[in-house]
Amino acid sequence: MLTPAAFQLYAQWVGIATLVLGAIAGLSFLFKWGFRFRLVGITGFSIVLTVGLFALSVVPFTRTVVPGAVRFLTVYDSGADQAVIVVSSTITESELDATLRQAASDLFSVGRLSRGRQQLTIRARAVVHPEPGLTQPLILGQVKRSLFDRKDDQMEIEIFSENLAKLPSAAERSLTDS
Repeated sequence: MLTPAAFQLYAQWVGIATLVLGAIAGLSFLFKWGFRFRLVGITGFSIVLTVGLFALSVVPFTRTVVPGAVRFLTVYDSGADQAVIVVSSTITESELDATLRQAASDLFSVGRLSRGRQQLTIRARAVVHPEPGLTQPLILGQVKRSLFDRKDDQMEIEIFSENLAKLPSAAERSLTDS
């Protein structure tokens, strides 16, 4: 992954190239070259690239990694205050806690609509098959975090132990796999 320092270096080089292109564009107007307007366009585009690369070097973009979190998929996201993730039916309580924290970090965005609410609610679900031909989604837990504060220290994590107990055990999974 590229770091802000790498983007700063790229911004410097593209900035130097932009200045050179600007000087050539100025000379093209002085000598009335036929392609002078193309050079103006190229210089303008180079300015946009320089500003974009500089912005990427200033704004830190890091992904928080929560130890113990397992892979999840986002299956519903309202773009506002609700989201649902799906996790494996083999998840443990500690993995679920870490995964809810990871999802709260990953799904945070300053562009979410609040609709009058102050919290983003993310529910974790798993799919179980209590009998052949029957599929049942189980809500295993949820996390509520602030819609406005990236470093929310007041996250409310709720794990539904009664639903977690309904997940198949390792012995049951090995019987259904064979």
